[in-house]
Amino acid sequence: MPTKHLAAATAAAFLMSTSLAPTAANAQTQVQWWHALTGQLGEALQEIVDDFNAMQDDYRVEAIYKGNYTETMNAAIAAFRAGEQPHIVQVFEVGTATMMAARGAIYPVQDLMIDAGYDFSVDDFVAAVASYYTTTDGELLSMPFNSSTPVLWYNKDHFEAAGLDPETPPRTWDEVGEFSRQIVDSGAAACGLSFGWQSWVLVENMSAWHDEPIGTAENGFAGLETEFVFHENAVVPRLIEQIGNWSQEGLFRYGGRRGDSLPLFTTGECSIWLNSSAYYGGIKEQADFAFGVGMLPYYDDIEAAPQNSIIGGATLWVLQGKPAEEYAAVAAFFDYLASAEVQAHWHQSTGYVPITTAAYELTLESGFYDEEPGTNISVEQLNLNEPTSNSKGLRFGNFVQIRDVINDELEAVWNGTKTAKQALEDAAAAGNTLLRRFEDANAS
Repeated sequence: MPTKHLAAATAAAFLMSTSLAPTAANAQTQVQWWHALTGQLGEALQEIVDDFNAMQDDYRVEAIYKGNYTETMNAAIAAFRAGEQPHIVQVFEVGTATMMAARGAIYPVQDLMIDAGYDFSVDDFVAAVASYYTTTDGELLSMPFNSSTPVLWYNKDHFEAAGLDPETPPRTWDEVGEFSRQIVDSGAAACGLSFGWQSWVLVENMSAWHDEPIGTAENGFAGLETEFVFHENAVVPRLIEQIGNWSQEGLFRYGGRRGDSLPLFTTGECSIWLNSSAYYGGIKEQADFAFGVGMLPYYDDIEAAPQNSIIGGATLWVLQGKPAEEYAAVAAFFDYLASAEVQAHWHQSTGYVPITTAAYELTLESGFYDEEPGTNISVEQLNLNEPTSNSKGLRFGNFVQIRDVINDELEAVWNGTKTAKQALEDAAAAGNTLLRRFEDANAS
């Protein structure tokens, strides 16, 4: 699994960590991990599992794909109710509030690791990642694993053909429009802009990137009594109206709610694509053109911008109801998973950000960022400034369903059936109804 920079170090580090770990059971203990990754990401995940299984004889982890993020979380909830839950389930970041509310179902990872005898500290993890999954008391609830942030991908060949500097991606949203228009008018490509995970990129991250609130009560971190305000902050209405105009002009093409729009970029149909840093491995495999990575665009007349981006991806939640010896196996796997060598390789092969400072420093020392320019952009964005109450993330109940509401409304803007103002007001109103349902169901 490890790259040329890390191969020898990974085995040595694992043997050292397991020699210091608590004594495992003599019989091989089985662990089930339900996950939501496919393609190149799923293959990289399986490599980690295979290496762990090959490096010791006490534990065996089985990685099982259970569908997309929503399907995987729902499957785990249903399995828990039936007493057939896995040990570990991968849950995307917007499922955090739902998992936190599942009292008695979750074994907090910090408790798990300490109970198993490991020297475990939340301070070892990158703050921008760990803060998303900690309680107000600073306890880490789930194990950070595949954390990403959106970046700007662009086709250098198209830029050159359109007379643009292939080494200079657009810096502002106005430049995104100007560059897209020049690309389309020159015939370099059929469209200038596309994106995926549009609520995450355009509403959630753009609000944080401009230090604007998504909702009240510190975007839900301060309590369940939160309400949405994205429809009236300084950036989201302006941006959605602008992209709606670009849609009517033919500069923007919509390709779907998740990663469905990737082919618009990798086939050369669109020149600029906003989506997760974790598409690095897939783009590198599929694109037959020179591509670059830039920071997210912003409005340069908003004084706070750029602030910092926020994470997406998922963490690993441990479910209650298993024998103690099986939790010892989970802890041993997590100790391996969080090691600097494993995390550095995961970062380098996928584009997910390194979850620990040690993994970032190891990648930096290896020369990887010099060999693969742009792969450090995600790390720089997350750490650009100290997070504020507007930019540390979000914690809204029922947000899986609320994202669907936002998607419905944004699609109405792209197809011209609603104005940006009306769509965002409708999204906020419907979202607030779902927030109240979650509050009523989970109030103490």
